[in-house]
Amino acid sequence: MGLTHSGIVSHSQGPQPRVSPECTPHAYTSKRKQLMATDLSFIRNIGICAHIDAGKTTVTERILYYTGKNYKLGEVHEGTATMDFLQEEQERGITIQSAATTCPWTHQGKDYKINLIDTPGHVDFTIEVERSLRVLDGAVAVFDGKEGVEAQSETVWRQADRYKVPRMCLVNKMDKLGADFEYSFETIKKRLGANAIAMQLPWGSGNELVGIIDLLEMKAYHFDEASQGAIVTEKDIPDDLLEKAQKWRADLIENAAALDDDLMEQYLEDEDSITVDQIKKAIRKGTIALECNPVFCGSALKNIGVQALIDATIDYLPNPQEVPDMNGTDPKDKTIVLTRAPDDTAPFSGLVFKVVSDTHGDLTYIRVYSGKLEKGTRVLNPSNNKREIASRIFEMHAKDRLALDEVGAGNIVAVVGIKNSITGDTLCSGEDPIVLERMEFPEPVISMSIEPKTADDKRKLSEALVTIRREDPSFRSEYNEETGQTIIAGMGELHLEIIKNKLVRDMKIGVEVGRPRVSYREAINGAADGCRGLFKKQSGGRGQFGDCTVNIEPYTAEQAEADGIDFTDNVAFVNGIVGGSIPKEFIPSVEIGVRNTAKSGVSAPFPLINIKVTLTDGKYHDVDSSQIAFEQAGRLALREAVSRAGSVLLEPIMKVVITTPTDYLGNVTGDLSSRRGMILDTEDKGIVKEITADVPLSEMFGYTTVLRGLSQGRAANSMEFKEYRSMPRNLQDEVIEAGA
Repeated sequence: MGLTHSGIVSHSQGPQPRVSPECTPHAYTSKRKQLMATDLSFIRNIGICAHIDAGKTTVTERILYYTGKNYKLGEVHEGTATMDFLQEEQERGITIQSAATTCPWTHQGKDYKINLIDTPGHVDFTIEVERSLRVLDGAVAVFDGKEGVEAQSETVWRQADRYKVPRMCLVNKMDKLGADFEYSFETIKKRLGANAIAMQLPWGSGNELVGIIDLLEMKAYHFDEASQGAIVTEKDIPDDLLEKAQKWRADLIENAAALDDDLMEQYLEDEDSITVDQIKKAIRKGTIALECNPVFCGSALKNIGVQALIDATIDYLPNPQEVPDMNGTDPKDKTIVLTRAPDDTAPFSGLVFKVVSDTHGDLTYIRVYSGKLEKGTRVLNPSNNKREIASRIFEMHAKDRLALDEVGAGNIVAVVGIKNSITGDTLCSGEDPIVLERMEFPEPVISMSIEPKTADDKRKLSEALVTIRREDPSFRSEYNEETGQTIIAGMGELHLEIIKNKLVRDMKIGVEVGRPRVSYREAINGAADGCRGLFKKQSGGRGQFGDCTVNIEPYTAEQAEADGIDFTDNVAFVNGIVGGSIPKEFIPSVEIGVRNTAKSGVSAPFPLINIKVTLTDGKYHDVDSSQIAFEQAGRLALREAVSRAGSVLLEPIMKVVITTPTDYLGNVTGDLSSRRGMILDTEDKGIVKEITADVPLSEMFGYTTVLRGLSQGRAANSMEFKEYRSMPRNLQDEVIEAGA
């Protein structure tokens, strides 16, 4: 790892503090302009992500401390973590929203700037991970040294795969009783399918962990406890670990050689001639190309290995120039592909990835992909064709801000003054507009009613829900005119509880909430052609006449993408009219009728999804036809089509992962079976069993409490949404009756 190259002392130099005066917070502030002007090769945009309780925030807090960004160590368990600054986060000891910061780091005598995002680990807040990974160039995946790859680890890894984010791994918590680096390393390879390459080994484990062994330099590094890990001493590898280290280093060299043809040739001719720099170069190349994942180890809580991890982000993760240029489309013609390179001289373009409401004005987080953004500049949102003013620009440190006059390509900042843009929107130069690729947001799987207590609360609630929807794309709210209820929907019980607490505690709104309800969906069993919708009404004067015929068939998002068809709300609408049997001005009205009906439900009061509706024929009246009439005709046609095709109710299925002592295995599996659960796998993990099962969400309310009772508090679980699946007919009738 070259710890000595970073300024960490060797045994010959004697112990010295790692945090030098030039890296203190005071020095950072004074060097702001210099850091902002640094060329892109000295910038890293990285995220810290993992399963809940793997130690992400603790890792981040140590990074802030060792880079001089913080004066003292923040602790999650004490509620003092800088990046978990929300009251709810401090009380619960978990990360709820992603937090961004910028910190300096000196590596091999050069000054770098690291834009860092700490993301949540709980599955209910996976949208925070999703939108962070969309704008990052690299990521550090953190794993529990005892548990290895866990359920949310897999989810995060898939998200990073989707956005093609290079990543390295940290096996954390090696001080934990039962921690096993080799086991965790193997789970990274087997469960994630990663080409994992070990760069370090732990020196000791559990209470005996004192440092790390660098397999590149073949040196041991001891981290001084009294100095909170700031004093690091280089030593020879202990005799009892030397043979093991040599074996792992041989694997390291072989894996590195496999990443580079020239290096492989050299490896076959003379393995001993390969240098440390050659290995680092090959692994850096492989990491950026998504061909390998270097693995490090340590204990953030015990202040072991963090400085080496920071060095590794410089050594192996890409700068903004080493990732592919950002693609987008021409706002006026989506078939024209445009590209933006990370260059200050290029036209400005940036992506909004987060909006946070603030008493002094909304903070809009932007990743700048090209050009420069100056304070007071007017920019264009091509999605709604509205102009925005970046009145103020800030470099963020959790909740604290540092004002900037301008920001260049490759940086992540927060902007005040943006009023009409939401997560996923592009901001760009009005003279050279572009729409950057949007990000995908998950559909809510759980809902509940929420009622204001007073007339004043009712007024405030409406405004508050609009604000929360801007902040959180995975949150939904709507007013049901038939029942007079406001329904809020989200990703899980915890997600909705956090929303409720925000309304009551932060926004001072009195509300009453109903019981959580599952968000069901409706789908069709087959296709149906020639389904007619006729709307005819005569009331004294001018009448209403609309007549349309449609075909309906099951359809998927993959099919829509392949066909290039809009699939908003999982519904495709195609105009197949030939010959003008319906005038062009009425066709959008038919589509509105179809889409609104699908959204509100046909056979059941739940959204109809995964359908393609093709308008094939119709009739109109010169006088009586209107947009309203054809909207009603579209509504009637869809109802007729679903009636003929047949429908089925879909329920959300959750992937549930449970770890339990063997003594309680029978209790747990029996309970899962009673919940209509399907056990997919049971795996030995040391002294516990890990059960993976598919279980309907409707059967999982309050499960954590039940599981504690089944296992005397010794079992734990996590769950995430997997898919929608058809429900048994007898249960469908019950759900429809209850929801009607």
